[in-house]
Amino acid sequence: MPTKKSAVAAAPAPVRTNDGGMGLYLKRIFALMFGALLLTAASSFATLQWGLPLVFNSDFTNYSGLFYVVMFGGLFLSIFAQVRAFKMRPAMGGLLLAVYAIAMGFVISPLVAFSLGANPMSVLWAFIITSVMFACMALFGYKTTKNLGFLGTFLFVGMIGLILVGMVSLIWPLGGVFSTIVCAIGVLIFALFTAYDMQFLKRAYAAGGDETTKNQLAVLGALHLYISFIAMFQYILSLLNRR
Repeated sequence: MPTKKSAVAAAPAPVRTNDGGMGLYLKRIFALMFGALLLTAASSFATLQWGLPLVFNSDFTNYSGLFYVVMFGGLFLSIFAQVRAFKMRPAMGGLLLAVYAIAMGFVISPLVAFSLGANPMSVLWAFIITSVMFACMALFGYKTTKNLGFLGTFLFVGMIGLILVGMVSLIWPLGGVFSTIVCAIGVLIFALFTAYDMQFLKRAYAAGGDETTKNQLAVLGALHLYISFIAMFQYILSLLNRR
């Protein structure tokens, strides 16, 4: 279950004039994010090929203990990485991002396996739709002059609600209609989170800081954007396989 702290709730000072380093800063963020997505894809593929017996119990009727350990371990790892983002070296932050991305590949493999069995093309379509939505919202967040800081509290509360619903659904499966509504809300929340985080990252860079701070911020930004992308992908994939 992806999660992000509201450490990004308070946007820094207004953006200053153009800075040639902004482009390199954003490239660093997206390079880290795309690297994390590749690790997730590789981890999910490896799990589908060889690791599904580790995901489910012996009779394949429920998730295994290891699945829950990895899922909740990844949840706490993502929180820890965000809490300690500015107190650890960027290389360590990048390593934690990589470990988290690998764990997420393991966790989403049951959904991917089900989708491949029900409608193989839905995985590709979910990725395409997520990519287009992510790109549009990231561009909007970067370009808009409207301060999106007011969304912070609402998005964070909505994300916590989604996490709680997700945990409850592990014990009591959600009804079809309610599950569809939850997935639609999840897509909306993390799409808005994408725009919100992009604006924050732009303003945070413009606020200044030494190179180490900017590298730490790049890792944190990559983690936040990665979480939004993966969450949208999961919810969209679920919507495409509602049957």
